[in-house]
Amino acid sequence: MKQVLQSARSGETTVLDVPVPALTTGFVLVRTAASLVSAGTERTMVEFAGKNLLQKAVARPDLVTQVFDKVRRDGVLATLEAVRTRLDDPTPLGYSAAGTVIGAGAGADEFKSGDRVACAGAGFANHAEVIAVPRQLCAALPPRVAFEEAAFTTVGAIALHGLRLANVQMGERVAVIGLGLLGQIAAQLAVASGCRVFGVDPIVDRARLAETLGADRSSGPAEAEQAVLEWCEGRGADAVLITADTDTNDTVDLAGRIARDRASVVAVGAVGMDLPRRSYFNKELRFIVSRSYGPGRYDPDYEISGRDYPIGYVRWTEGRNLAAFVEVLARGHVRMSPLITHRFSIEQAPRAYDLITGGTREPFLGVVLTYPQDSAIDLAAGRLGSVPPTTLATQEAPAPPAATGTCGISVLGAGAFARSVLVPQLAATPGTRLVGVASRQGLTAATTARRFGFAYSCTDEAKLVADPASNAVVVATRHNLHAPQALAAGRAGKHVFVEKPLCLSEAELQALEQVFGASGAPILMVGFNRRFAPLAQNLAALFDDVSEPLVAHYRVNAGTVPLDHWVHDPVVGGGRIVGEACHFVDFLGWLLRGRPVRVSAAAPADGARYRGDNIVMTIEYDNGAIGTVTYVASGDRHVGKERVEVHGGGRSGVLEDFRRLDLYRRGRRDRRRSWLRQDKGHRAECAAFVNAVLTGSPSPIPLRDLVATTRVTFLALESARTGRSIEVPR
Repeated sequence: MKQVLQSARSGETTVLDVPVPALTTGFVLVRTAASLVSAGTERTMVEFAGKNLLQKAVARPDLVTQVFDKVRRDGVLATLEAVRTRLDDPTPLGYSAAGTVIGAGAGADEFKSGDRVACAGAGFANHAEVIAVPRQLCAALPPRVAFEEAAFTTVGAIALHGLRLANVQMGERVAVIGLGLLGQIAAQLAVASGCRVFGVDPIVDRARLAETLGADRSSGPAEAEQAVLEWCEGRGADAVLITADTDTNDTVDLAGRIARDRASVVAVGAVGMDLPRRSYFNKELRFIVSRSYGPGRYDPDYEISGRDYPIGYVRWTEGRNLAAFVEVLARGHVRMSPLITHRFSIEQAPRAYDLITGGTREPFLGVVLTYPQDSAIDLAAGRLGSVPPTTLATQEAPAPPAATGTCGISVLGAGAFARSVLVPQLAATPGTRLVGVASRQGLTAATTARRFGFAYSCTDEAKLVADPASNAVVVATRHNLHAPQALAAGRAGKHVFVEKPLCLSEAELQALEQVFGASGAPILMVGFNRRFAPLAQNLAALFDDVSEPLVAHYRVNAGTVPLDHWVHDPVVGGGRIVGEACHFVDFLGWLLRGRPVRVSAAAPADGARYRGDNIVMTIEYDNGAIGTVTYVASGDRHVGKERVEVHGGGRSGVLEDFRRLDLYRRGRRDRRRSWLRQDKGHRAECAAFVNAVLTGSPSPIPLRDLVATTRVTFLALESARTGRSIEVPR
């Protein structure tokens, strides 16, 4: 299918062929008929991407700070690679569309194939021939609402939410500053609510259009104060909606001057917000910043997981706002067709962005992309026309079966870590051949395939696992998928590399142990890369001939992760201890060369900032060694992330962030550094896995170690909950 993408490096807008997104639980698969190009949000994105690096730095100093922090922590070369990867990732454009349902996942039972819907959401309602949208961001369309008008629904919901925040009543007078697309819709909605409307815009044609669509009067900004006061008989407007798009404070200042005493001013557009104290204080104005479509926006529990808010407590969620706007469209209370100034086919999308960024110097308002509807869809075969929707070849010839002496690799998941770390290292490892890559949305799979030379990209996990061209599968998806996908690949006879964690439950762990512990089973490896790091190898070598038990402490200053991040979800991410602290448990087990026999852990109360991601774990080993992991989210980000101390046999080693190693022996210090790059062992780890596949050797990390590490993280959480020391089963 075709999708509109933007280059973060050059700002160029292109239309590329990518796989159709996969249909998953709670999502609806929609064949797009029309989508709306946002002259505000999307223009800003395109203009920023078109800036050179210096201009980007001036516009976003926060990103510059992040880059310098990464240089200090990870080194210059690692930072350059990360920035290059980010710039090479295309951005999907669009967030408001309409079309026909061609499939509904489990939990989206209110929709069925053939239903007409309006869709919302950046990253979901993209400019693409087929989109996968969460059910909460879909609104059913009656037959009398045309797709082109329904494509305005997202912007309509934004305007509607802003109007609700103003809390206006029938007969009140509303001023709308900025009569672009958002302002025109807001003005119509206010009129439909029984309010009288005054529009303000410097473009005369837009002001006149607002009057044509129901506004009482309009004017330019210079005359607005006097004109509004005359219109309101000297009292001022009951509410002011600012729907302009400007960096200045002019609109906020004007709103304060034209509002009545104790009125509401609602910022719906992106404007400067340095409030002029005199007018806002003297009138005791209420200033409100409207957040997009309404309650539920940016809440993954609502949008992705589909957990609705009770209507008795939250009457107008973003989903109900979408449905309400569709209803006023259906009743004819608002009209979108007069706002459409340009239509482009999906193939002509670059022309649309040239228009909204001023490249053609042509006036515009509503810009709509249209999509062909004449190609047949065979749902039984899962095909769009004659092209499989879930597969996109990047070379004409199909991938041949895996050859003897090569490691044919397929990758499940194409997230940031896979694209920036795993795939580049695997691609650079001798003896590998990149076969297929899959991702749920399809876009990241397609761009990864093109960049690194995979034979094809797709959204079909089963196809990838069954492909005879590969003999190894890399699992780099979200944590809850690791065990099911590893089991599927293992049962298909494929060697498996799983990015940490191995699994999220004891039942999954036992199933993996049974499959990969059987005689003749393929290799199972987990991405515990730190044991392969060069400085880590030097640290371990210091204690090669020490016979007494070692003592080690691993301090991890992990930093905070937003509370609504998926990694905190116990079902999807499993939490940060299982999801990330497993790295450090594995490292200590390898370094101390023992089998864990007892775990005890303690954790402070979370408070409002944390989600079970501060913990101290003590692990005792069968050889007498003791290791402690202190994992904290509560530290200062300027302190290094990782520090390892090991002591024993009159020797000590201190490893700082895998960039500096101090080895102490007989009163002398041996300092070793990695100046330009933080090497955490990813390259050596990938090489070890590929070599094991090629030579038929055992897994570079024994299965018993993988099982023990994973089980220790489970038991540590249990110990922290119960306050008891827990024996580790053999």
